[in-house]
Amino acid sequence: MIGYATETAPMGASFEDLIAEGAAVPVEGWDFSWFDGRATEQRPSWGYARLVADRMAGATAALDVQTGGGEVLATVPKPPALLVATDSWRPNVLVAARTLRPLGASVVEVTDEPALPFRDDSFDLVVSRHPVRTLWTELARVLRPGGTFLSQQIGAGTNRELSEAMLGPLSPPDPDFPQKLAAQAEAAGFTVLDVRAETLRAEYFDVAAVTYFLRKVVWTVPGFTAERFLPQLREVHERIQREGAFVSHARRVLIEARVRKDDRRGVE
Repeated sequence: MIGYATETAPMGASFEDLIAEGAAVPVEGWDFSWFDGRATEQRPSWGYARLVADRMAGATAALDVQTGGGEVLATVPKPPALLVATDSWRPNVLVAARTLRPLGASVVEVTDEPALPFRDDSFDLVVSRHPVRTLWTELARVLRPGGTFLSQQIGAGTNRELSEAMLGPLSPPDPDFPQKLAAQAEAAGFTVLDVRAETLRAEYFDVAAVTYFLRKVVWTVPGFTAERFLPQLREVHERIQREGAFVSHARRVLIEARVRKDDRRGVE
């Protein structure tokens, strides 16, 4: 998700300056290039963007659910004839519309309601990176029989170290999250083709990067603002000064599933 660079913030930057910097960066879209030189995160071995490009090359009608700013779709070298993306946050929709215009993609603003605004059997491929919620019944409905869903999901307990640095001790994450995800897919009429999970090391080299990340990836610390969590951020800042980085671990799950013909049914 975030960059590979390993440089730290400018020497001598004060805690207050770093907090102000991290609190001022725009959070629209899913472009994480600001983190270059400020934070690193390992990438999953499966290469999600490469998989999306491969599946898109064989599709005729594709949908990207919760596209963010359209960053993944923008890398697709051979888009299908019909390409649609959705997002529920207006700033993301505007960014995605600009980003995906060269591909001829349509960007649709949706609500947080469970129904997708598309007819049955509209797509032969649906993709989604880091969805907040996976609507299996709706995915089965809008996919054609034999159609494929490919998704990289946020695993249970992702960036737990960051969450606990702000919130204190948390309940243990669900170790069976990938298996439960697969079971939900099967219950909705999918055949699971692949499900994998990986834990990825993440390092934050200054508290501005921590502040920006927590503002951008809102599920890490719900309700986060720099003002509300200033004492905890100061502790993180002091730890980075002592140790050189704040280390956390992201968790990702890849799932690919195909709709079984004439076997689509509801699942909670």
